[in-house]
Amino acid sequence: MAQAVSTSITRRSVVAALAATAAPIAVLAAADQAHAQTKQTTTPEKSLYERLGGVFAIAAVVDHFSDAVVKNPIVGQKSENPQLREWHTKNLERLPGLKFMRTLWVCEVSGGPFKFTATKPGTTPLGLEEAHRDLLISPAEFDEVAAELGRTLDFLKVPKPETAEVLAAFAAHKEEVTAGYVAKRG
Repeated sequence: MAQAVSTSITRRSVVAALAATAAPIAVLAAADQAHAQTKQTTTPEKSLYERLGGVFAIAAVVDHFSDAVVKNPIVGQKSENPQLREWHTKNLERLPGLKFMRTLWVCEVSGGPFKFTATKPGTTPLGLEEAHRDLLISPAEFDEVAAELGRTLDFLKVPKPETAEVLAAFAAHKEEVTAGYVAKRG
């Protein structure tokens, strides 16, 4: 005699089936979340160079900044500092090369693949004191150049965190750049 098979579905059998199906999904989800957290903690943060957009974006900043410095009334062509005034009026044929050197410098200090080599090596790795010594740049003039850099970064809509890092990297070299002024005023 054939036995009757019950095909009725009870609430208990549905819950049991759902639980059996959900358990592997929950385990997979937890594993996926753990993998994502591990990946997040092991993925290195992008360098400032990368966050700025690389060499082409840095060159655009340097180009705008360099032109703005030439026109700046405190440190440019109308500066009260005779050395800065002379450089910005009588040496402008050197400006394209200076832009190139500044671009290399920013690329290197921001973690990029380019190497800056000072044209006048000094006691520091970047040699900034010798390149600026004869310009007799005062601390106040340095601060104005930093302010001009900040205005350029704002103009080009560089995000605030990157702007802060660029300005901090720039400020870190104040002592080198003003060394000639400080030595002369002694």
